Amino acid sequence: MTMHTPQVSARRAVAALDAPTSRGFRERAFAGLLFAATIVGVLVLAVLLVDVVVDGVGRLRPEFLGRYASRFPDRTGIRAGLTGSLSLLVLVALVAFPLGVGAAIYLEEFAPDNRFTRLMEANIANLAGVPSVVYGLLGAAVFVYILQMGRSLISGALTLSLLVLPVVIVAGREALRAVPRGIRDGGLALGATPWQVTARQVLPAALPGIMTGVILALSRAVGETAPVLLVGALFSRRASNEPWSVLESFSALPVEIFNFVSRPQEAFKVEVASAAILVLLALLLVMNSVAILLRNRFQRRW
Repeated sequence: MTMHTPQVSARRAVAALDAPTSRGFRERAFAGLLFAATIVGVLVLAVLLVDVVVDGVGRLRPEFLGRYASRFPDRTGIRAGLTGSLSLLVLVALVAFPLGVGAAIYLEEFAPDNRFTRLMEANIANLAGVPSVVYGLLGAAVFVYILQMGRSLISGALTLSLLVLPVVIVAGREALRAVPRGIRDGGLALGATPWQVTARQVLPAALPGIMTGVILALSRAVGETAPVLLVGALFSRRASNEPWSVLESFSALPVEIFNFVSRPQEAFKVEVASAAILVLLALLLVMNSVAILLRNRFQRRW
């Protein structure tokens, strides 16, 4: 048996008392570093927002929203881009919501646990991180050339649907997974079929999370530029009317902004582009607010 002298025991006692103090200091230092990084990001975002608001708020007039693009900064507008973005938003929701939610329900509730299912799950998770320009190239190759849909609104909508579909599936699966297992077991114990339990119990309980994920995915689709450019979105000076048909040409707000900052006039680069950015930010803010309201409403209901 090893004997410890009083001096050794005292040193060990002091070291034991100093260890929590040292660990607490490291934790506080790391927390302070994270707080400083957060403050830097918020300050940079605030500076950018203030700069955009100062430059573009003077252009936010009703005629700016109702006019088409012009060669003159004082006469230009974003009507074609705004209507094109709203059209894309509706079509993407009609395509991505049923496909994404259906795939999430199948994978989470009914798919067998085998190698093929695990391979699909891994691919879906990886596709959620693929750059948007890759989806644009895929949409241009498949929808524009192979399927002969042309550079039309439906090509842009289907391309953006492919972009957000993995996000919708992942969000839907996470929402379904958060539903307690007891709800499923209780429904099955009362004699309901698995489809009835999923449709009447599990899906309504998971709907707040699903709707939040879908709307946030649509917000990403509205702000994308590369995919719609690659499938043929036109600048509003060429797309002179709204896309009343899914086979017509279209524009979008991100494309309008790209067009404005590409023009040589300083007024287009600063004032008009900033005003269009504010409209796009307002659209994204409204969509995010709707996601929060829907989530809170369904949570109170169910």
